Amino acid sequence: MTPTPPERSNFVRDIVLEDLKTGKNGGRVHTRFPPEPNGYLHIGHAKSICLNFGLAAEFGGKTNLRFDDTNPAKEEQEYVDSIIRDVQWLGFNWLNDDGSERRYYASDYFGQLYQWALQLIRQGDAFVCDLSGDEVRSYRGSLSEPGRESPFRNRSVEDSLDLFQRMRTGEFPDGSHTLRAKIDMAAANLNLRDPVMYRILHAEHHRTGNDWPIYPMYDFAHGQSDSIEGITHSICTLEFEDHRPLYDWYVEKLGIHHPQQIEFDRLNLTYTLLSKRRLLQMVQSGIVRAWDDPRMPTISGIRRRGYTPEAIRNFCRDLGVSKTNGTIELRLLEHHVREDLNKRAPRMMAVLKPLKVVIENYAADETDELDAVNNPEDPAAGMRKVPFSREIYIEHDDFKEDPPKQFYRLSPGREVRLRWGYFITCTSVVKDDAGNVVELRCTYDPETRGGNAPDARKVKATIHWVSAAHAVDAEVRLYEPLFTLENPNDTAPGEDFTAGVNPASLEVLQNCKLEPSLAAAPAGERFQFERLGYFCADIDTAPDKPVFNRTVALRDSYAKIEKREQKK
Repeated sequence: MTPTPPERSNFVRDIVLEDLKTGKNGGRVHTRFPPEPNGYLHIGHAKSICLNFGLAAEFGGKTNLRFDDTNPAKEEQEYVDSIIRDVQWLGFNWLNDDGSERRYYASDYFGQLYQWALQLIRQGDAFVCDLSGDEVRSYRGSLSEPGRESPFRNRSVEDSLDLFQRMRTGEFPDGSHTLRAKIDMAAANLNLRDPVMYRILHAEHHRTGNDWPIYPMYDFAHGQSDSIEGITHSICTLEFEDHRPLYDWYVEKLGIHHPQQIEFDRLNLTYTLLSKRRLLQMVQSGIVRAWDDPRMPTISGIRRRGYTPEAIRNFCRDLGVSKTNGTIELRLLEHHVREDLNKRAPRMMAVLKPLKVVIENYAADETDELDAVNNPEDPAAGMRKVPFSREIYIEHDDFKEDPPKQFYRLSPGREVRLRWGYFITCTSVVKDDAGNVVELRCTYDPETRGGNAPDARKVKATIHWVSAAHAVDAEVRLYEPLFTLENPNDTAPGEDFTAGVNPASLEVLQNCKLEPSLAAAPAGERFQFERLGYFCADIDTAPDKPVFNRTVALRDSYAKIEKREQKK
């Protein structure tokens, strides 16, 4: 049963509408998508991308793409490039009317952020602290206990200015000093307990090289970057709600443009892990092949698997936007993928686990060309010719020598329809020495070309097939969820999260048989393999050996019946 999409609601859109009615921000809508280039984007980011770019587009506004690149130890140009590709693939851009880009980096503002840090020191709102990282944490206190002030909190403005400027010139080693805001060590919100603004980090930055031995913390750079760009609505996920008072404090103390921060629920999916840190661990440990492994929830992974940007946008639209975190069933995402591919994917025939069939009353030297509809949902997709010959392949699962109830496919003495072809009847079975069925002998009715009997007799099953003489050998990769746990974070005490990895998440099938029209499918092209599911040509595909990924399976009513029978 297809899951029912949640009721669409978008409180962020309601806020933007109200702001436009009241003339706030001069009637402007200017949003931004601010990823950190420390990993590949995943499906959770897609919701934020669609929200930020979608709202601005709806109201004639603008959206910036800004990289919050304040931690060179974890950031790489590879991640920047992947993020650009992913946002564009989803169908969004950051271009002005004249074609110029609104692509920015927090590192563009390092000079200004440094000057603002000096301003806060001069105002008595920041100080240089000599405590180590561990000491800063121990001084912070807890939710039930206030923190303790740093012994360096009352350092003179002159001393802090001198030390901070020397930090800037690279005089001190990593970890020896930090610049901290002077707020309130007894604040109920731990983010306001004299947070670190700058740390010393002698690391090469992917854009600025070794120009800066100090780097601003994310919380210091984020709000001011929004301010510099004139952002009107700074839309963040809920984990940043407790940080908003800190962002407000910085911009108010500096007396600069104050964007409105709005927090919304982040996307969580069943059987899916959405943590860049843990996804990176899986890449580095070899659990998956790369960030774009089709089992990964990364945008590059689902693109390689065959998902469409339209399906992702429709999925994100139907999720709605609220202030309550929840978990969405993976089935809902797959529903949107099926719904979109059903309209656009050409139907082709492929046999994944082939069983040879010899049609004994069909001439050995004869070949026929049958008419097949490319997509019944799209008349403009037209028709194609499918070759038919004496020897064909069918799916092994489409034959049972001793069929159970409600199995209507091929068995001894039974007649079935070949898709777009003829009625055939199984007359005998060939087995190997171990008793395994290796070949079927059948007859066909030449009067049933196209799948229709002139005497209007009925058959209960239609099966797909591929002509053996024309078949293309291929590798097909079948994917299941990467985790066996509905919530991959729910591992047993002391267990690593990888304990929940599904050992059967990938099955590779060799020597699959495809109809010849699939031989030259370019990487990224999507198809429905009749009765099997939706598939996409992988980037590993080659002219001499196509490789296909299963994007999402079709429902199999008999498989459900069979599973139910086994439980009895």
